[in-house]
Amino acid sequence: MSDMSYRRLGTSGLVVSVVGIGCNNFGRKLDADGTREVVDAAIDAGITLFDTADIYGTPHGSSEECLGAALKGRRDEVIVATKFGMNMEGLNGNDFGARGARRYIVRAVEASLRRLETDYIDLYQMHEPDPATPIDETLAALDDLVRSGKVRYLGNSNFAGWQIADADWTARAAGRTPFISAQNRYSLLQRDVEQEVVPACEQFGLGLLPFFPLDSGLLSGKYRRGEAPASGTRLSLSRYQRVLEGADWDRIEALTAFGAARGHSLLEVAIAGLAARPAVTSVIAGATTAEQVAANAAAASWQLSAEDLAALDEVLA
Repeated sequence: MSDMSYRRLGTSGLVVSVVGIGCNNFGRKLDADGTREVVDAAIDAGITLFDTADIYGTPHGSSEECLGAALKGRRDEVIVATKFGMNMEGLNGNDFGARGARRYIVRAVEASLRRLETDYIDLYQMHEPDPATPIDETLAALDDLVRSGKVRYLGNSNFAGWQIADADWTARAAGRTPFISAQNRYSLLQRDVEQEVVPACEQFGLGLLPFFPLDSGLLSGKYRRGEAPASGTRLSLSRYQRVLEGADWDRIEALTAFGAARGHSLLEVAIAGLAARPAVTSVIAGATTAEQVAANAAAASWQLSAEDLAALDEVLA
């Protein structure tokens, strides 16, 4: 029996694990067997939320294909979230630069359903805003998908606070299905969303699904100021050198000390600390091994006390 806890996504009836699996490594770093190993470990750890996108994998779509294959026979045990709206380079036909358009959405959802080998998507998310299409048209098309049963809930990703507010008002004014979630980059080092996105989520009842919670590995505990990264780690690649050079080491070391004083690793601070922030429902963390899945899941079992949260706020101030 796992120690995983579960929360409602925003004010909806959809319940998800406090840690989710980001599936952007499926079909890219991981083949079908590697994907199955991660999915098995996640389900064993009590994780129910698997977050992919049509654009994930090489070629595009292969993350959905690997996830669909790995979930055969247990699809109804989990929550499958996928996304549409980024440039699929013709894989879903010519989108004419309007990937929030009804014409495109109808094609994109059918392609995702086929790759995932399922007849419904639990959470269908618009991957980024589409300035070429009125949000009313997008929401009308998505509402049709909910009414048809192909999609159960709707979310957005990479929206600004004002876009979350605009979409919510537009949906409710027309009696359409609103977004229940927002997925944005958010970590204890990258907190821009706290200015407008978090207040918008709280105001309109959306659950926030942070991605990149370990900030390219800076909060994984694998790296130290002034030390060369171990070979084989993500930041050992030369293209990531600037990430290490530009890192806020003072804050990373303060967060490390905060965790150590309470018997927790930096990774546990990064995930549990983020899960305790306002509006956050589930922290989306990528993984390429069963061990990483177990570590991410274990991190979520730490429930910070009121004193812990006050101390963390001081570190982050």
